[in-house]
Amino acid sequence: MATVESLVAQIQGLSSSAGDLSLLLTHLKQADEFLHNESTRLLPFLEQLDPTLHSLGYLFILEACTSWPVTNEQARRLVLILSRFLISCVADQIRLAPEKFIAVCKSFKDQVLMLEAPIRGVVPLLEAVKKLRSSEHLTTLHPDFLQLCLLAKCYKTGLSILEDDIFEVDQPRDFYLYCYYG
Repeated sequence: MATVESLVAQIQGLSSSAGDLSLLLTHLKQADEFLHNESTRLLPFLEQLDPTLHSLGYLFILEACTSWPVTNEQARRLVLILSRFLISCVADQIRLAPEKFIAVCKSFKDQVLMLEAPIRGVVPLLEAVKKLRSSEHLTTLHPDFLQLCLLAKCYKTGLSILEDDIFEVDQPRDFYLYCYYG
């Protein structure tokens, strides 16, 4: 069984090239259950990683940290970490694990809503929407982003996404919510 320290070392060592990233993805998928079991003690290890260099590993650790319910105090701390990650992560790396990225983004949205501060989530979620897919692809993040825009009364920011032509839809439910919030 791997330790958190050895996993962080693997993340740091294997985040440099595309070939190394596919190997890192394999290691992270194998360690996923371990990460979820250790989720309560993972946040300090994020300080050893740079979200711009180690986006894939950072993503897996964040997903494990946010997979459980959090208190308001924990949410305040996590919102700052998640905002920084969503703004600075590398699109090519997070696209290797889109389901994890979507889970982290949904958790982020839930936490800013729990803190009753939807405006804190608008810019990071806009960046997340842009990084996940092309502008012609409707993802499960589009409705969440538009919901935050409505609650924060940032209508022009939401309009920037609504003006894009959509040709692909992930799930019909996403399309209905997109239309509802749009």
